[in-house]
Amino acid sequence: MTNALKKTRVELNNAVFSLPDHVAKAEGYFEQEGLDVDLVVPQKRKDMIAAAGAPIQQHTAIQSFLWHEGIEKGEFSVYHACEWGQMRRTQDTHTGVKVITKRAAVSTQAIIVPKNSKLNVPQDLANVEVAVNFHAGSHYITLGMLAGFMRKEEVKTVHIGVPNQRFRAVLEGRVQAAAVMEPWISLAEKLGMKVICEAFYNGLEVADTSVDQQIFSGLHRAHIKAVDKINQDITPWLHLLVDEVPKEYGFTAADLHLPRLRYNYPEPYAPEEFQRTHDWMVDWGLIKSESTFDKLVDIRVAV
Repeated sequence: MTNALKKTRVELNNAVFSLPDHVAKAEGYFEQEGLDVDLVVPQKRKDMIAAAGAPIQQHTAIQSFLWHEGIEKGEFSVYHACEWGQMRRTQDTHTGVKVITKRAAVSTQAIIVPKNSKLNVPQDLANVEVAVNFHAGSHYITLGMLAGFMRKEEVKTVHIGVPNQRFRAVLEGRVQAAAVMEPWISLAEKLGMKVICEAFYNGLEVADTSVDQQIFSGLHRAHIKAVDKINQDITPWLHLLVDEVPKEYGFTAADLHLPRLRYNYPEPYAPEEFQRTHDWMVDWGLIKSESTFDKLVDIRVAV
């Protein structure tokens, strides 16, 4: 008699971030590790994608969980997002969720402007509003990229939600610049738009208290197998990124710049990495100084 698979639910994010989950599910890696994993697209995420994306000026007006609030409501037990946002949301949790590991996806975001824009270098963006999603990777990476070229008070951001909304806001001239990830960077280049600056960054996995050692270890091993599969040949999975782009743009897998798609084995989140990011976020007023490593991170060793 075989043991029953242990059930858990994992939130799906943008395809570029969640590709290892898609691959692990399709290839049966979760089942091989004794897990029955449901991949969940929260209704709030669907609603945000379909929304108009009205601008919001202050990050304090946006709650940090965004569509990830499902982990607070029991919709899913594991989710991954940018390093900074995961630290902030783990600080804000009311249900005891913790950071458990770094995620497999190493992501990039770029600040794009229209092809006829007079903006060409990061310094040109001083006091220019850049469309971001507050408390998400686009927000934090924009602060990080631009602060090296101007005074902190000259870095201006405005919340216009998810990437399709930010991209369209630039095309329609409602904002001069926006930070986006793939496939939107490659789409911008296809349409002749300009990339002003770009940076890669890590993400973190967060889990609730139902994710025990057995579930975590199974997820970890399945993600390692998925990373190997992706790095062997990513082409069968590129349609997942392409499908996020409206067909009106004629965007295909051939338009993607593949070196931007980076996937590594998930690793423990080291205290020194945490502290560097923590101190930076405290300096920007994005996290409390008392939100220390021992309060936000639960190191779980994969076996």
